[in-house]
This record gives sequence, structure tokens and C-alpha cells, in this order.
Amino acid sequence: MTSHIMPTYQRLPVTFVRGEGAWLWDEDGHRHLDALSGIAVCNLGHAHPAIHQAICEQSRTLLHTSNIYGIGLQAKLADRLTEKSGMDNVFFCNSGAEANEAAIKLARKYGHGLGVEKPAIIVMEKSFHGRTLATLSATGNSKVQQGFEPLVEGFVRVPYNDISAIKQALADHVGIVAILVEPVQGEGGVNLPATDYLSEIRTLCDQRQLLMMLDEIQTGIGRSGRFVAYQHSGVVPDVCTLAKALGNGVPIGACMAKGKAAEILTVGSHGSTFGGNLLACRAALAVLDVLDETDLIAQAGNKGQRISSLFTEQLQGNSHVQEIRHLGLMIGIELDRPCGELVKSALARNLLINVTNEKTIRLLPPLIFDDRQIAQLVTVLSELIHAYTGS
Repeated sequence: MTSHIMPTYQRLPVTFVRGEGAWLWDEDGHRHLDALSGIAVCNLGHAHPAIHQAICEQSRTLLHTSNIYGIGLQAKLADRLTEKSGMDNVFFCNSGAEANEAAIKLARKYGHGLGVEKPAIIVMEKSFHGRTLATLSATGNSKVQQGFEPLVEGFVRVPYNDISAIKQALADHVGIVAILVEPVQGEGGVNLPATDYLSEIRTLCDQRQLLMMLDEIQTGIGRSGRFVAYQHSGVVPDVCTLAKALGNGVPIGACMAKGKAAEILTVGSHGSTFGGNLLACRAALAVLDVLDETDLIAQAGNKGQRISSLFTEQLQGNSHVQEIRHLGLMIGIELDRPCGELVKSALARNLLINVTNEKTIRLLPPLIFDDRQIAQLVTVLSELIHAYTGS
């Protein structure tokens, strides 16, 4: 079949037509266990009744007016997000890349306000912040950047989880105004930093009047076992970006700010036609309602620990398994070799997984994953890993 879609994706040979909870059905009626959640988007699973009801009700009333006018649902969502995160205000957009673009613009405007002619932001190796020109320039992956040069200036790159490297960069470069970092690197291989990493960055930012900016696109909205992952560290950033699971599949992004950072973006300095429209905000409010009415966030920590322990048990003795890493329901199994083939092998067993950074199997199951689904995930994937590695 001829397709008029630009070939920007290496798509798997399957098309899904229906979902329910952690399950997806393809065109041939086969049921698949979704351990990827649309890449950390559908935290509440597919076709959640509360999200369905909210979307249907809002579609019968009003979808969009633009930000020229007041949007009550947007104000309500901003109140809920700031209450949960400890931030002061929010700019709404449509994606994680847009949220990070807003953060980058905010940092530059902050720097110019301090009299810095060419503001720079410290970013990390193996990071991922999006595919717009500014966010791919901030991203620590040369494959994402290839072919799109010249890149946007103003980024100083250092190794992840290395406070001494940040200090050296601050000593070597003039004009640094912010540090942008993921609490856990998702695309980079589910990399977890030292427990004091974020608090050390917070201290450096306080000492040097820098903005601490956290990309919580993948870690936010409960996936880590807290509403936002920085709550594990007891710090509060100056800027925090959200997207993915905020709308459970309805596109919405948010750039939250606190303190001095909350005063930077003013009338005319940034905007979005669709950002924070009524449909997206209604869906996001429904997501927050479900999380408030359940203990899914707390369960995410427990479920992630259980999945990690079960994999450790079933993969014990396999010398090709380098490490099993997790924070909440963000799980990485690193092998000693490229393992992209496992994605298709898992699909053949009706299991949806992902491989990132070539050697790391990435699992992002929905927060609603139950005990039977956990057992199925661990059993099937462990069998596939043993078969693939010959152990």
C-alpha cells in the first residue's frame, strides 16, 4: 500500500485499532500487552472511562477559543499543577518539545535581564529534550542533530551525573545562566543519577544565581512514584517542564516556573495558538482527578520495585545482563550488546516494549498494571532475553 506520510518513523508491522487498560488490539484482533504506554503517555491505560467521559463532555460544549480570551479550565489546571508541584505559575503548550522551548526562552530572557549578552545553558550528554531546533541542540545525541546544522548556540554540554564537570564548566565558560537536566534520562538509557545529584545542582544554582530547570516530560505525572520525580530529592526547581502523561494521550505540555523565574515571561514574550485549549485542559484535569482519587502514584513505586526484583530473579546468572535500573515504573534492562531485535521478538509474543540507547530495554508500563500483567511481562521478556543472549 502506497503511503503519502513522510518516512520519518521506522514503524513496526502492526496497527492498533482498540485499547482497554493495559491492552491493545490490532487489526487482526490479536491482543497485546502494552508495557510502553505510548512512550510514557498513557499512564492510566487506554480508553480510561474518566478520560473518555471528560473528552466527550467537553467536545459537546467548546473545544477552542484561543488565548486571546480567558480559559477557565486552564486557570483551574494551573492551580492544580502548582499545588501538586510547589511551583508558582504555568505556561501551557502542546508537547514536551514546546515546553522545553519555553524553558530555553525563559532562561535566555532571564540572562539578558542580568545583562548577559550571550546567555548559555548547561545541558547533559545522552540527554533528550525534543526535536525542534533549540531542543535538539540541547539534546545530547548526535544522531538527532545530524543533518540539521547549524545548531542553535548557547549550550554547554557535560557528562550526566557529574557535579565536578558542572563546576568545571562554570569555571571555563562565561554567561551560563541555567542548568537543564532530566531527573532520570529516559531516551539516554534509563540512567539514574546519584541520590544527591539534584540537591547538589540546586546548591550550585543558588550560589551562582542560575536557574535550575528540570525536564520531567517522561518522569512526571506519577511515573516515578511521586507526582514529579524531583520530589524524591526534596528540592524544588526554578523551572519544570511536563507533557506526555499529563493528557493521557491528548496533546498538552506545560512549562512551570517558581520565584524569580515566574516573573520572566510577560505579555507578548511567548504564546501558542492551541496551548491550554479547553479540550486538552479538561483531559488533564480528569487525569489529575483519577490520580487524586486513587493511590496509583504510590503504587507505581511499589510495582516498579516488584518488577525490578522479579527481573533480577529471573535473569540471575545471565552474564549478558549488565544492569537493571528503575525509578517507579521507569525500568531499564541494559545488555552487553545492541538488542533492538528484541522489540520485534516481543511483538511476536504480543508484548510491546522499546529499546533505547541501542543496548537498554526500556519498559514504561501504565500505572494501572496489575499483578497478572506484571507476571506476564517478566516471564515473556525474560524468556526472550535468555534466548537472544544464548544464556
